[in-house]
Amino acid sequence: MSAPWWQGLDLRVLRHVRGVLRRRELELTLVEHRPAEACSYAAVSPQAPNGAGLAVIAPTLSTPELGLIEHMLGEAAADVASALAERVAQIEPPGARTSYAGIVGSSPAMLELYSLIDRVGPSGSTVMIAGENGTGKELVARAIHQRSERRDHPFIVTNCSAFNDNLLDSELFGHARGAFTGAVSEKAGLFDVADLGTFFLDEIGDMSPMLQVKVLRVLQEGTFTRVGDTATRKVDVRIIAATNRDLSAMVKAGQFREDLYYRINVINVELPALRARRDDVPRLIEYFLGRHSNGGGPKQLAPECFAQLLGYAWPGNVRELENEIERLVVLAGDAQIIGAELLSPRIRHHVVAEPAPGEPGSLPAAIEALERKMIGAAMRRHSGNKTRAADDLKVSRRNLIRLVQKYELEK
Repeated sequence: MSAPWWQGLDLRVLRHVRGVLRRRELELTLVEHRPAEACSYAAVSPQAPNGAGLAVIAPTLSTPELGLIEHMLGEAAADVASALAERVAQIEPPGARTSYAGIVGSSPAMLELYSLIDRVGPSGSTVMIAGENGTGKELVARAIHQRSERRDHPFIVTNCSAFNDNLLDSELFGHARGAFTGAVSEKAGLFDVADLGTFFLDEIGDMSPMLQVKVLRVLQEGTFTRVGDTATRKVDVRIIAATNRDLSAMVKAGQFREDLYYRINVINVELPALRARRDDVPRLIEYFLGRHSNGGGPKQLAPECFAQLLGYAWPGNVRELENEIERLVVLAGDAQIIGAELLSPRIRHHVVAEPAPGEPGSLPAAIEALERKMIGAAMRRHSGNKTRAADDLKVSRRNLIRLVQKYELEK
């Protein structure tokens, strides 16, 4: 008999959820397959929706109660998946990785990212994640948290662009009773909740100068004051920030504090756009088809549908791709083969250029040829200055250096 999937896994990630369940006299069980009896259940892998997972067998509970517990198990299952990925990463050669803590991809840019997370996670340093919308910044932040010594403590997320200034102040730092109209009781802020853990501040570039000062104080001194209060509170929180904006340009324009910029930019992680790692698109399609199969077995794409997806530029990156795959699965209904007629119009009508005689015939080869041509031209325009060439091409200097070495463009 083979060993259970959880053997050797660090299950401290389940300590919190087990404590909550035991207070309700319920027991968490790790299972190889979805139990047949009534229960709350969450699979560890989206690709195996009825496979290994977490279960609370409690047929006496009502359907709403089972649903609430299942929601909590879903969060715990995500933590277990991250722990499993970490274990695999420790025994799998770095060059053989195809995924990392829920991040999917095996292109050179992604392998470089995984290696960086391996080093950054345990460091405890503040991290700045840059990348376009939809590239997976929150997934990377969560992976860094799971690689850190804070993994058993909260991982808190907030989007700084989702609130106006006053609401974000209250959300982050809390408020005292009577601080403003409607504040009938005191409220703890997310920095309180994140104590000893990691706080992921997404879209930090949208934060007002006043709140930038308060976040800087937390970074420098570990202290803050709730809205309408005078008491100083102290927390121990690791901050991971993210943005899709150019913070250095905002600093020059006086729109972002220079001192905060340097405090959050201790370690910079830049996520590649999906168009810069097209080799990962087939693997991502397969992964999302499995995730959204709804227990009926993964569907397949007709060749013409697959070709259109490969040829599309994906300006919304991985998030746009996942949304499209979910849409296709829903529209396909009971059909196992998904045709191109179900694609969104913007993708269905996208023209995939045919290679001219003598040009590379495969999509990856054509992309490499275009990259080589554009990078070579940019390097010549700027007399070999990589910083200026990178700005011209709208890529990071690190990625440009990697591509120059790949295509042997520097003599």
